[in-house]
Amino acid sequence: MPDICLAGTGGMLPLKDRYLTGCFLEYNGKAILIDCGEGMQVALASSDLKISRIEMIFITHNHADHVTGLPGLLLSMGNCSREEPIDIYLPESAERVVRNLISVCGRLPFDVRLHMLPDKEAVSFTADKIDPMLTIYTLPVRHSVKCLAYSMVLEKKAVFQPDKAQSLGVPVKMWRVLHSGEAVTLDDGRVIQPDEVLGDKRPPVKVTYVTDTLPIDAIVSFANNSDLFICEGMYGDADKKQSMNEKGHMLMQDACRLAEKACVKELWLTHYSPAEKHPENFEKELKKLFPNVIISKDGEKKTL
Repeated sequence: MPDICLAGTGGMLPLKDRYLTGCFLEYNGKAILIDCGEGMQVALASSDLKISRIEMIFITHNHADHVTGLPGLLLSMGNCSREEPIDIYLPESAERVVRNLISVCGRLPFDVRLHMLPDKEAVSFTADKIDPMLTIYTLPVRHSVKCLAYSMVLEKKAVFQPDKAQSLGVPVKMWRVLHSGEAVTLDDGRVIQPDEVLGDKRPPVKVTYVTDTLPIDAIVSFANNSDLFICEGMYGDADKKQSMNEKGHMLMQDACRLAEKACVKELWLTHYSPAEKHPENFEKELKKLFPNVIISKDGEKKTL
């Protein structure tokens, strides 16, 4: 099952006790990193996360607290003897900024492959480098610049039923093939289909990551039924609402209302303003809006 960690939970600028927002999702020894503010390699190390496992990086938008850690992270990867290519996915409007950041790295011992994503329409693609059953969905959201939200859906194989396989005389060496969804032919000529040995299909695992946006209605359907909804909450003070509207951000209360409407299982708040020193002070109020809210801290971890 996927392991999730928020290496940092801060917005705008890092603090001595809070790194910038970055989300690390690991599955079968391979990882995705979402956003890369300055010092991200240090934040990852502080949470005991291995940068060598990162295969894909997703960027939400081109603001400094989400991208300026790329040179340091890439150079750290190179110094750790990485040779395999790294794939970076980003809104097409962020291409120039990201290319300029990568240029300061000089010569890296691996290829950096950029994949531009439309920032005016939603798209989806398969994350084959992680798992062929993992699909990534994007949603353009409303910030002061073009910005994308990401949702990751990992389909799960139906439960293999060995008793049925044995009753049909299927050799153990063929079980893995059937479990992968392919038919097998036995020595006696019989063709065994996967559905003859598989149980009911299991529901997928869904993680949705949304930061730097107004609380638009489209987020509700995008995050619908997520096992984990990671969402920005710059402030917990309702008096900041007008300021957040002007700057294209949301309050912690906005995130809770979205989580409630989207019927998510759990909400992690992130991207706190550096002026919000103690977001935990709002926990009691927020749990009235959405009981399964977590006031995340750097290093927050969960296995789904």
